[in-house]
Amino acid sequence: MKRKNKIYLRMTMLLILIYLALLTMLFLSEHTDSRATIHSFRDAFWYSLVTLTTVGYGDLTPVTPWGQAIGVVFLLLSAGIMMTLFGAVISFVTSEGLPLFLLGFQRKKNWYYFASYGVESNTLAQNIYKEDPDTVIIFGEKRDEQTEFPNYPCMFINVSPAKIVAHKKNIGTKCKVFLMKENDIGINIRAVDLHTLPVEVYARTTNGQDHLSGNIRFFHSYDCCARQYWHSNPLCSCETTIVIIGFENYGRCILERAILTNIISVDQHVAYHIFGDAREFLAMHNHLYETFSLGKESGVTDSLIFHDDLWEMHHTLMEQADRIIICTDNEPEGWNIFWRLNKYYKIQGHIHLHSNRKAPGVTYFGTNEEIYTPDQIMRTKLNQAAITINEIFCKSVSYPTLSWEELDDFHRESKIAAADHLLMKVRILLQDETITELTPMIIETAYNKYCETKKSEQVQDMYRELDHIRWLRFYIFYNWSYGPRRNDAARQHPMLCPYKILTSEQKRERDAAWELLGSIASEMK
Repeated sequence: MKRKNKIYLRMTMLLILIYLALLTMLFLSEHTDSRATIHSFRDAFWYSLVTLTTVGYGDLTPVTPWGQAIGVVFLLLSAGIMMTLFGAVISFVTSEGLPLFLLGFQRKKNWYYFASYGVESNTLAQNIYKEDPDTVIIFGEKRDEQTEFPNYPCMFINVSPAKIVAHKKNIGTKCKVFLMKENDIGINIRAVDLHTLPVEVYARTTNGQDHLSGNIRFFHSYDCCARQYWHSNPLCSCETTIVIIGFENYGRCILERAILTNIISVDQHVAYHIFGDAREFLAMHNHLYETFSLGKESGVTDSLIFHDDLWEMHHTLMEQADRIIICTDNEPEGWNIFWRLNKYYKIQGHIHLHSNRKAPGVTYFGTNEEIYTPDQIMRTKLNQAAITINEIFCKSVSYPTLSWEELDDFHRESKIAAADHLLMKVRILLQDETITELTPMIIETAYNKYCETKKSEQVQDMYRELDHIRWLRFYIFYNWSYGPRRNDAARQHPMLCPYKILTSEQKRERDAAWELLGSIASEMK
């Protein structure tokens, strides 16, 4: 590219020199002749200008043989110059030139760059525009003629993220780059050297990894779906039997979120019946037996019961379940299961169907509009809540702790899991299971309730034990075990034990997740 630029520069300089030489020759040949109208270099320049642009006022004309010969050269060049200028204008308008030029006037706005255009990209871009109309949406490819133009302002510019970043010139906020195809960061040429650019990168993945390098973050669409599901349909105290049909990507993430989030009482005993191939899952999470009853229902703790046979064989279970979640990866198969359940079984509980297709009378979840939102993909609010929890935790203990920047990905995810449980804490405090959204007033009311009720040592102890159960589940899920001293390399921790044998200081550590309510309430004020 640099070599090409040097060639273009040299050619431009050569053309300028030739043009100046012709002007000089025209001036020298004309200014001494008594009949001449071209008496100065300025006259020669004016004559060349009106000739090359084909305007031809006729106020200046060469009279000497040399002058007329140079005039012929200018006349011949005029046609070529006009065609070149016309072609340059057409090229500028039809290529990336015009969009880039217009983009230069919007550098102070937030720029969102999508490496490709598709259903997921379009949905996220539309949701971004709803939240921030004063933004710039850029798709890094040419628009297909068969593609209907989006119903929000956007640009299709077939250029790399590096060129977009260079065009922004570090004005305003950092550009955000999205790779919306699964595992696209490893194969898309647009992803090359993204880690070197001053941008925030969000890449879709299937491996569940959350972080790669300083500016690259992954998001897992199946996990986003599961998180959205349990936030919209939280576990209720009356539910003791939940059936999950389908244990592929969606089903696995639905169960993972249930394990990490569905803690509402120290005495709960919810039985999860899972239909699908769970061999890999159980082999991966081989410490689950420490916090769950595996294979049989328990009256004192939650149970995970994995079925190898067909769900159709369990009529009594289907009919008595409080909730049936159909979450097969194959959407038509899910609909088939839904219709068969309604046709052949006396269902008493609720059926929740994973579907991107909406239908009246059906409780569905996981549509693109629900999954591909800024809050789900960028997790700004959730991450900020996790950072606040860590700050509260650092102030509440006597021993040295790490700041958010110093934490590794696992311990950051631990704080994020604590922040993700916030909705459950609010429902517990206010004893209101209709709450599915956290408004400033609800959070403030919940925090005031917490401050009032924790004055009772028994109640405060219950709050701490509840969060200890949640914390315990998180560490057990990632295969940590008890050890007399903390050893991150060996995945051992001295607090991986029943709540009753913790020290007073260890019990107080669990207050940070509850005190988060006060910090959020103060910030919202």
